Amino acid sequence: MANPKRRLSHTRGAKRRTHYTYKASTVSTCEHCGQPKMPHHVCQHCGYYKNRPVITPKEN
Repeated sequence: MANPKRRLSHTRGAKRRTHYTYKASTVSTCEHCGQPKMPHHVCQHCGYYKNRPVITPKEN
């Protein structure tokens, strides 16, 4: 198998990783309160995940 002859610089590795950016277009709604939230995350408004209370949300 081929092995690299030199170590890659940080810039070169960062250029390669630019294609795997975070996509903010994926937003789902909470089943409990209906607020928008990230998929597979606890709702920040009500603290529920999969219709079960997980955390107590902060009071604003």
